[in-house]
Amino acid sequence: MCAKKGQLTNILQSEITRKLEDSTPPKNGDQIIVGKGLLARSQIPHGEHPLSLGKTSIWNQYFQDSEIIEQIDRDVKRTHPDIPFFSGDSAFAKANQDSLKNILIIFAKLNPGIRYVQGMNEILAPLFYVFKTDPNEDYAVNAEADTFFCFVELLSDFRDNFCQQLDNSIVGIRSTISRLSQLLKQHDEELWRHLEVTTKVNPQFYAFRWITLLLTQEFNFTDILHIWDMLLSNPVGPRETLLRICCAMLILVRRRLLAGDFTANLKLLQSYPSTNVSHLLYVANKLNSQSAH
Repeated sequence: MCAKKGQLTNILQSEITRKLEDSTPPKNGDQIIVGKGLLARSQIPHGEHPLSLGKTSIWNQYFQDSEIIEQIDRDVKRTHPDIPFFSGDSAFAKANQDSLKNILIIFAKLNPGIRYVQGMNEILAPLFYVFKTDPNEDYAVNAEADTFFCFVELLSDFRDNFCQQLDNSIVGIRSTISRLSQLLKQHDEELWRHLEVTTKVNPQFYAFRWITLLLTQEFNFTDILHIWDMLLSNPVGPRETLLRICCAMLILVRRRLLAGDFTANLKLLQSYPSTNVSHLLYVANKLNSQSAH
């Protein structure tokens, strides 16, 4: 996949220009400039008052957009602060941050039902890194646009986890976490019983972050890329593969979990220990095979 160079930048610039023309009317005495015309104050619809909370108010939309853009800017600056590719004062890092912001802003504008949810920057980062570091310069130069389309495709599989209205539905995050619980019970009922019955370690306490951020906060960046290779290539699909990797993570530390109480187990799972990722994926693949029979 290779998009036209600057495609996202052009979209973003057009959106900003439209906003400046239509959504930020400056004062001019007793008149207000709206778009390219002048309206007397008495002619300004109530819905366009700067303090209006109406859904159709361009002012309300403008302030909401500003809040989202500020949130994206803060999150992007916090993305992998230990990796020079994403962080630092170099022109290269700042250009990469700008690309991440462009992608997230446009995604938010094109998906008003979800907009931007904190943590999307962490999911975006591995995709952009892979495209931007492509040894083929003809591909690398189009990393921003190519990443955007892959990001949209990836979130099409996981977007229900970010939609608050679906939290309690059969496709929402709580249902997904419940499926992880059932998967663990299927493969290791002793461990499942110790966690959820004996020590009362509800999977929502640790699995919410695992699932919504696709494990990007549990492993170092190199390991994330390794894990995502399997996540995105497994024939069973990324949603099911993610759950099996999460289940394998629990099984790999089962001895420590069986020996632990609520506090110890919660601490362990909220700060998952360093592990051999190749072995983790091997165990997850075994769950694949067992589940197929």
